[in-house]
Amino acid sequence: MTKPERIQAAIDRAPVDRVPYALWRHFPDADRSPRALAEATLAFHARWGSDFIKLTPAGGYAVREWGCTESAEVRPDGHRPCATCAVQSGADWAKIRPLDPAAADGYAPQVETLIRMGGDGRADCAILPTFFSPLSVARKLSGDRLATDLREHPEAVEAALEAITETLIRYAALVLDEGAEGIFYSIQAASLAVCTEAEFARFGEPYDRRVLASVEGRSELTIVHCHGDRLMWKRLAGLPGHVWNWDDRATPPSLRDGKALVAGAVLGGLHQWTTLRDGTPERAAAETRDAIAQTGGIGLIVGPGCVVPPDTPDANLAAVVTTVGGSAAAR
Repeated sequence: MTKPERIQAAIDRAPVDRVPYALWRHFPDADRSPRALAEATLAFHARWGSDFIKLTPAGGYAVREWGCTESAEVRPDGHRPCATCAVQSGADWAKIRPLDPAAADGYAPQVETLIRMGGDGRADCAILPTFFSPLSVARKLSGDRLATDLREHPEAVEAALEAITETLIRYAALVLDEGAEGIFYSIQAASLAVCTEAEFARFGEPYDRRVLASVEGRSELTIVHCHGDRLMWKRLAGLPGHVWNWDDRATPPSLRDGKALVAGAVLGGLHQWTTLRDGTPERAAAETRDAIAQTGGIGLIVGPGCVVPPDTPDANLAAVVTTVGGSAAAR
């Protein structure tokens, strides 16, 4: 099977020649330059041979044009948090207007990175740019005050969500025109640690559905990344997508139970911290085998629950690749 055929078989829950897998990470030393990020991502792919490539930008790319500034601090997972948020008061939500992603700071460099990767010749599988859901973007824009503003300034937040959603729909159309085969759609707000279920039903899910509906029929691989714990799983499982990814080793449901709730494939099985970064090759191999056992190796893509930390030992990643029967380049 080719890598796209293997991924499609997992989505269709059909037999595969081997279980597909994917590994991805931040590149904080490279992600401020389209050329450097394209090269770092392709080199990582050449090393580990994943069945799809996730293009992982600087975390603040989605909010830079609206006025957020990124910290110089690199967190253990490789991302840099916002140092200054654009929304400092309820009145600031009015500043959030629709953007042209072809020209906007943050978005335009990601399009350039995608084009560079597609033209390089080393990408033998789907390239998926990372999207953050509208409410996730609103959270990046406002930081800790989002929960308060959902209650005290709901109409202002909704107007901003309209602008964010319009921007993301434009961005999705642009990257698909420029060669992306799908999107990696990160929802960082469908957690009871962030908002109530009623708030997500009003401020989250309707906008997610609009963005995801805009790529239906065009995206060959839409991955719904469910970030965090205490997830609103039934709402997430009902979204339109092909693959669902979450921290199944750290928060319910298990891979087995999650697979029973979604229509496509599940992506996970590996704890990116305790197993991949801090564990042993034997533990990484054991978790990989357990993920395959939970699902019968059907409808599964083996991978982490979120980004692989940059200081993860190569031996642990190699154990995953070897266990599924993939190919890692020797160093």
